[in-house]
Amino acid sequence: MTLDQLDKFLAFARQRPELDSRLRDAEAPLDLESFITLAHAQGFDLEEGDVIAAMLREEENLSDAELQERAAENARRLRNFIPG
Repeated sequence: MTLDQLDKFLAFARQRPELDSRLRDAEAPLDLESFITLAHAQGFDLEEGDVIAAMLREEENLSDAELQERAAENARRLRNFIPG
C-alpha cells in the first residue's frame, strides 16, 4: 500500500481547481472505483486498500464526539436509504 501516493494525489488535486472541485462535489460524490480511476488518469498508482487505510488513519485522529457525530450521520443516511 502506498498512503504516500494517496497523500501526493490529494495535494496534486488541491492545486488544480477542476480536480479539487470534482473531489469535493457533495452533490455527486465519487465512488471508490471512480476515485481510483481518476487518480490513475493523473499518474498516481492507488489501490482500494490505500483509500481504506487512509480512512482508518483519519478516524484514528478523531475525538469521541467526532466519531459519534459521524456515526449519527451514517445512521441517518441508512434510515433514509432503507425502505419501510
